[in-house]
Amino acid sequence: MPEISYAVTDGVALVTLDAPERRNALSVPMARELAAAARESEADPAVGVLVVTGGAHFCAGAVRDVLADTGRDPVEDTAYRNLETVYDAFTTIGSIGIPTVAAVRGAAVGAGLNLALATDVRVVSRTARLLPGFAQLGIHPGGGHFTLLARVAGREAAAAMGLFGEEVDGVRAAALGLAWAAYDDLEVEAQALALAARVARDPDLARRVVASFRRETAPGGLPWDVAVELERSPQMWSLRRKHGA
Repeated sequence: MPEISYAVTDGVALVTLDAPERRNALSVPMARELAAAARESEADPAVGVLVVTGGAHFCAGAVRDVLADTGRDPVEDTAYRNLETVYDAFTTIGSIGIPTVAAVRGAAVGAGLNLALATDVRVVSRTARLLPGFAQLGIHPGGGHFTLLARVAGREAAAAMGLFGEEVDGVRAAALGLAWAAYDDLEVEAQALALAARVARDPDLARRVVASFRRETAPGGLPWDVAVELERSPQMWSLRRKHGA
């Protein structure tokens, strides 16, 4: 069964993660579907914006089996590629040539937080929970997590959350610059779609503007793709320590 839904309306592509029984934790099939939907939206000239949501539960990170399998043998081909596929879900969202919006209700944890941070802007529920979650599992952050946090909310927030495991709700996220605005739960998707609709009316302009925006606001530190690779080795070490024989 598909683990996401995809629909286009008036220039807005809406991707909804649809595995509520595990709070939308990213499985390998879901990650593949998510990346494919992102590429489909980019390839459609009628699409001006991509909105990603998970309904009541945005994304609880990667499924534990992916992490455990990688930890048992980090360089075994299937395990290595499966974790890479999970990374690909949010790195693809973050690099397609159209503006992207995350509509976040419930929890955005670990890889799920990376997914939200990969978008150009976030609209969140006041009661949303944004937390890295890596330290709680006893593993090193992955997916370029520190770079994503720092480029959105600055070094202080990246340290508090990434190093010390601080959790923030939607109101605090908006105050820190991790999100554009926080709303009541039932307003989040509608507000995200309303924001997207402003630029979706002119897809060609939206694509040109977002290209300029990303070039001009690129962080001065490590490029994200370099950060992904930099974090890979210590994350593999931490997964092996936790799950290895």
